[in-house]
Amino acid sequence: MTPPGESRPWSAILAFRRDPLRYLERIAGTYGDLAFLRFGPFPVVFVNHPDLLHEVLVTHETRLTKGRALDQARDVFGQGLLTSEGDFHRRQRRLIQPAFHRRRIEAYAAAMVADAAAAAGRWRDGETVDIGREMMRLTLRIVARSLFSLDVEDESAREVGEALDALIDAFNLVPGPLGGLLRRLPLPSNRRAKRAVETLDALVYRMIADRRRTGEEGEDLLSLLLAARDEDDGGGMDDRQVRDEVMTLFLAGHETTANALAWAWYLLAQHPEAEARFHEEIDTILGDRLPGAADLPALRRCRQVMAESMRLYPPVWAISRRVLEPIEIGGYPVPAGAGVLTAQWIAHHDPRWFEDPESFRPERWTEDFEARLPKLAYFPFGGGPRICIGMGFAWMEGVLLLATIGRRWSMRLAPGQKVEPYPRITLRPKNGVRVRLSRR
Repeated sequence: MTPPGESRPWSAILAFRRDPLRYLERIAGTYGDLAFLRFGPFPVVFVNHPDLLHEVLVTHETRLTKGRALDQARDVFGQGLLTSEGDFHRRQRRLIQPAFHRRRIEAYAAAMVADAAAAAGRWRDGETVDIGREMMRLTLRIVARSLFSLDVEDESAREVGEALDALIDAFNLVPGPLGGLLRRLPLPSNRRAKRAVETLDALVYRMIADRRRTGEEGEDLLSLLLAARDEDDGGGMDDRQVRDEVMTLFLAGHETTANALAWAWYLLAQHPEAEARFHEEIDTILGDRLPGAADLPALRRCRQVMAESMRLYPPVWAISRRVLEPIEIGGYPVPAGAGVLTAQWIAHHDPRWFEDPESFRPERWTEDFEARLPKLAYFPFGGGPRICIGMGFAWMEGVLLLATIGRRWSMRLAPGQKVEPYPRITLRPKNGVRVRLSRR
């Protein structure tokens, strides 16, 4: 017995690759919360209800592994937290978790704000900028400083930024069942990605070797990773393990937060009333000063903007798993080897959980609303034991950057552009987001 669905294996592949968001919207609209699909030779179960998501991400967590798309990412991330499995993943998470305790991450707040203020200080009144590109540059500086205490400017910044862009371009081939084949072809994007990995590896291994040689200790994440010891066996991470975790944090911490911020500015630029409330809070709380970690609880509207941005345009727009042993989902048997697919894009636009789901309404994110919202109806950072370890870091970074930049600037969309979501490894704005800046 299988759930309702359809078996058009090759047309499904083409439809998913052509427009995965519209394809999943059609599947959810036609079949509801549970659907059986087939992508080529691969059976896939699509789930779209918080209770079913709990079965996938929590109940059966040990019986599922990461999906085929992330299999192809292991040549970049190795056995980092994003791609590792089982006991090894649990050990690595235990080693890394202390680096992301609230007290630790709040130590990065001042540097984040300083970088954001410097970036905003270079803009000119009336200038038109691609705010997506600007947020990529800014979050790159922040993740490099947080990871390595490295100030990536000028040539270094361009080199690292180009390497990261090349990796993202290559990963854009991955979504869908044919991603593994496409990644093996001698395509220009794949060759650029190989060179990019070599560039980043050279940087990361050099930094690791320097720290090992000098014994220098610091408060950046690299120092914490090198010093981490397992409480059970006292062991730490070798150079390859540190490298894998650094690459994961470097790429994930840079890309996803930048996209969330780009979408936030895009939404504020189109909604003057929401932007006015956003600016009112910043002016009231901060006055003429820059924000800090102590201001986070008071910057409620900034957090609401960030939450609503990640609802409408979740940087991680879908999650896939592969079944290791037979399970049941929603009472239906799912065989070993089948795929399981769920999508933040669909769940976050569901009218059962979000009134007027297509509208930008930051004010919906009250404490009462969040308490009533079913768990896993909103999951921008995933869920269950594998929820993103950097979630607290990302929330802090997003809120502080919005407040810092919002102190000085208002934005309106530049005319003549069509901004669309581009769903590949993350949900980027296709062709960027050009905004006209107005100094406040």
